[in-house]
Amino acid sequence: MMRNTFIKTLIEQARVDDSIFVITPDLGFSVLETFREEFPSRFLNVGIAEQNAIGVAAGLALSGYKVYVYSIIPFITMRCYEQIRLEAAYMNTNIRLVGVGAGFSYGAQGATHHALEDIAIMRVLPNMTVCCPGDPIEVEALTKESFHHQGPMFIRLAKNGEVNIHEADTEITLGKAISVTHGEDLALITTSNMLEQGRQWVCEWSAKGINAELISMHTIKPLDIEKINTLIRAGKPIITLEEHSIIGGLGSAVAEVIAESGCGIKFKRVAVPDRYSHTVGHQQRLRKHFEIEKVNLKDVGIRWEVENNEK
Repeated sequence: MMRNTFIKTLIEQARVDDSIFVITPDLGFSVLETFREEFPSRFLNVGIAEQNAIGVAAGLALSGYKVYVYSIIPFITMRCYEQIRLEAAYMNTNIRLVGVGAGFSYGAQGATHHALEDIAIMRVLPNMTVCCPGDPIEVEALTKESFHHQGPMFIRLAKNGEVNIHEADTEITLGKAISVTHGEDLALITTSNMLEQGRQWVCEWSAKGINAELISMHTIKPLDIEKINTLIRAGKPIITLEEHSIIGGLGSAVAEVIAESGCGIKFKRVAVPDRYSHTVGHQQRLRKHFEIEKVNLKDVGIRWEVENNEK
């Protein structure tokens, strides 16, 4: 799973890099203990004080440390947003904000724990790099990239036992999308914890004779504009899939590229509608409630869907 892969990768680097430091605002239990026990002088629980966590992280970063602040996504992005804006983004410090619980991962805990706005508010900050890995293989690669990256990063993790989609030797580079499958009929671009669902859709479509290119956009900022323009030039219909608000996330980022390309192609965003959830339930229940577990290919002009709907 993503969380365990992240901490395992971090510990391996901390053994050879004394600048690695971890801060938690009283979260990460059953995840961070191994780091704390091995590196007690480079671990700090600041208590339930996210704003202070960012301030302490900035001070350590300005003293030469690479600081990882770990918490549930809404608490590590929105609760301390002004501190992130000034002390991480504006000052361009080496702070890594590691958020766990993408989308509806904490479904039963309610709207306070749902992470549906984080990509939008983090990608708007200058200097901020936004990573949304889709499986543990991507988590490991992007965490390793973070060791050498200059400037602040937001790393968005899921939490519900994600499976490996890629082969272990897959080349993963910050800012470069990955084509998981190849197909000429359409392109499905996923990010974060929707990669597994995207693969399921592509398999189902393939069984019906529709060949789709499945793309993992594990970095939202910098966005792989070159890859999107390649799809546009090929005239390939594009669907984006994310467990995030339909405003400001992956779909919006891709739409901006399409709008500035001067070309017209079929395009569909699958994301959470612009409203809060007043329904309580697990992740799959909420995905179904907000209808992000399905897509109508008719919206991008796929002939098979049109023909079957007409029957």
